[in-house]
Amino acid sequence: MKHVLFVCLGNIARSTMAEAIFTQMVANAGLTSQIQIDSAGTSNEEVGNPPHPGTQKILRAQQIPFDWIRARQIKSKDLEWADYIITMDQQNLRNLKRLTSDPMIQAKIQLAYAILPDQADKEIQDPWYTHRFDVTYRELQETLPAWLTKIKADLTTN
Repeated sequence: MKHVLFVCLGNIARSTMAEAIFTQMVANAGLTSQIQIDSAGTSNEEVGNPPHPGTQKILRAQQIPFDWIRARQIKSKDLEWADYIITMDQQNLRNLKRLTSDPMIQAKIQLAYAILPDQADKEIQDPWYTHRFDVTYRELQETLPAWLTKIKADLTTN
């Protein structure tokens, strides 16, 4: 079993969109029993709220379910639970790394684009500010298939 945690600031736009998309990808690949997915935010501002209306609109248009998702703040036990901690931007990457001094946990924390070596430092844009939920969706569509390929390979080697 592999555990994947997507993280952004408020857990209502990018990380919830990633969780919903990746959950569907994993189901389509027949790997639901082998990969668990969750998301969280580094802030507590949106705790308990559903995904942002812009995220909901994109996911509905793509027929991707999301109704179980509610914003929550990351907890230290999440860092232990997750095998992959995929964050959307440098600010949240730094925030997450400040939560632990354990090098094993810090190594699990990566930018979403880190999976694409030629774009490793690129960030997933925050549609809260840009209002471009379509761009965020496209960026996740760029990165998430590569993450699934890596995790599937890790399932067979570990």
